[in-house]
Amino acid sequence: MLHVLNYIHTFIYVCTNKQLKSDPQKTAESEILSEHIKKERAAAKRGKQPYYLKKSEIRKKKLNKEYDELKAAGKLDSYIEKRRKKNASKDHRYMPYRRSNDDARQ
Repeated sequence: MLHVLNYIHTFIYVCTNKQLKSDPQKTAESEILSEHIKKERAAAKRGKQPYYLKKSEIRKKKLNKEYDELKAAGKLDSYIEKRRKKNASKDHRYMPYRRSNDDARQ
């Protein structure tokens, strides 16, 4: 019985952690969508056709918002530098090794 209770407690803990981690992402996306919907409703009142955002456009707006926040905090340069180093290390990992000159002469 104790084993089952321990399992249930662990399961609940893991589920709540997953929800807490995914919650900020969902709120950011919902904020972007709500802003867009407000603009589209105003445009619809003026007689315009509605335009629905694609997931890729939501991601782009989310990234722009993140960059704006970093720029306002003055941390954009360090963030871009970290991303550049990360991408460079990925590129180096997939580069083939250079052959030694002795093999090329024979």
